[in-house]
Amino acid sequence: MAKTVVISGVGGMGVLLASDIMTKVFLRAGFDVKKSEVHGMSQRGGDVISTVRWGKKVYSPIIGANSADYILALEMLEGLRVLPLLKPYGEIIINTYRFNPLPVSAGLAKYPENIIETISSQVKTYVVDALGIALSLGNARVMNIVMLGSFAPFVKIGKDIWLDVIKENVPKKYIDVNLKAFEMGYSITGGKDGKDI
Repeated sequence: MAKTVVISGVGGMGVLLASDIMTKVFLRAGFDVKKSEVHGMSQRGGDVISTVRWGKKVYSPIIGANSADYILALEMLEGLRVLPLLKPYGEIIINTYRFNPLPVSAGLAKYPENIIETISSQVKTYVVDALGIALSLGNARVMNIVMLGSFAPFVKIGKDIWLDVIKENVPKKYIDVNLKAFEMGYSITGGKDGKDI
């Protein structure tokens, strides 16, 4: 039976790189994989969503409400926005990062309060301060890889496969910081048991 993760964030956060790496990891681990992407106005910080499905046989990357096993939310509001896609017993890994969308920046709307509390009252939630970790490594742009690391323990695929694929898919001069970002994300959720496919 196929499993599904929805990766959500805003343009410029590396949602698509994270989903590309994830797809290659699943392929290398021997799974059939399908991926879909939905881009908002990504160059302006619009919403970006990627769905990755993997299993013995996957027929379509498209899912409906209450269908995803996991959500990997790189931004809080985007995590809330895609929450209806999660199964009732699904799990969400959410970054504490806040990005004000255009209506909020323009004063036309308010950024919702207590997003993590709202989400955690409904589903199993893992909270990651990916920006804090990325900044501690001296590069805010590796937030997406921190989040990828925090997702990896949820699936039973060797960490070495993740690390190899990251090495192959980031610029050479940034390999070390990305590997450290992955390891630090992994350490947050790594104490939990991986889920069987």
